[in-house]
Formats: sequence, structure tokens, C-alpha cells
Amino acid sequence: TYDYQSNKVKATSFDFSPKAGYQFHDNWTVGAEFKVSSSKQEGDLNKTKSNSFKAGAFVRYTVPLSETFSVFGDLGAGFQNRRNKAYENDPLISDAKADGMYVGLTPALFINMKKGFGLNFSIGGLGYETLSYDNNGVDVKSFYFNFGKTVNIWISKNF
Repeated sequence: TYDYQSNKVKATSFDFSPKAGYQFHDNWTVGAEFKVSSSKQEGDLNKTKSNSFKAGAFVRYTVPLSETFSVFGDLGAGFQNRRNKAYENDPLISDAKADGMYVGLTPALFINMKKGFGLNFSIGGLGYETLSYDNNGVDVKSFYFNFGKTVNIWISKNF
């Protein structure tokens, strides 16, 4: 929750982004990835909702540093879509849908725990994405470089 020009705004978001891969060599893994995201911002007078979906493939190159630590880089690419809705005093004033593509490179650190479980850390990456909105909306093409601006922590299982 934050105040913006005397309008108290409450923001919530949710992301779910699993990956499944096959390690075909000591250093190489290929697989599929998808991400589902939802966010909502509610103010005194207005509300916005956004839902997005990404589906694609990735390739990972891993360099073991020791029995416990490894570093790796993920290169992923695929399709994405997004839907944004805006409300003002409850009636819907805007409904925008978009489709596009994405590509991203993420370096990360892997810590081998026990029985194939690992703890992974990433502090950002770089990428490019496009979104083409329906109904002659503005097309979006963006490059991002967010090293040091995000922190991601996740658990993985090697079978």
C-alpha cells in the first residue's frame, strides 16, 4: 500500500514460473518454461488488473565450481500474451489485449543441497520483448538490463 497524490493505492501481484528440463550432457540442459502472472492496483477512484502468460523453451549451460557450487546461464525464448483492464469508479474504461515474444539471458548460482535438491540465486539478467496490442494499440518493444535490481531465489530438483 502506498499514497499517491492523496489517493491511497493497494498493489498485489502473483507470479508462478516453473521450468522442466532434460540434462543431456554434464554441462547442457534443454527444456520448457512457462510463467503465469497476475497483478492488481486499487485506489480510491480507480482500479487496474493485468494478467500475463509466457510459454517457451530454454537452454542452460552449467559450469561446476565444486561439488557444492555451480554457475549457469539460462537462455530462454518464447511467446507471451497480456491483458490489461482499467476501471474508474467501477465501470470498465479500458480492456487491452496483446501478443508478442520474449528472449532473455539469466546468469545464476546453484548450491547443491542433498538428494538432487538445489538452491538457486539470480540477481537479474537481460532480455528483449515485444507486445502488439489489438485494436490499433501501441506496440511495445523493450530491452531490459536489470542486474542488481531484482533478486530471485528458487528450488530445483535433479532426477
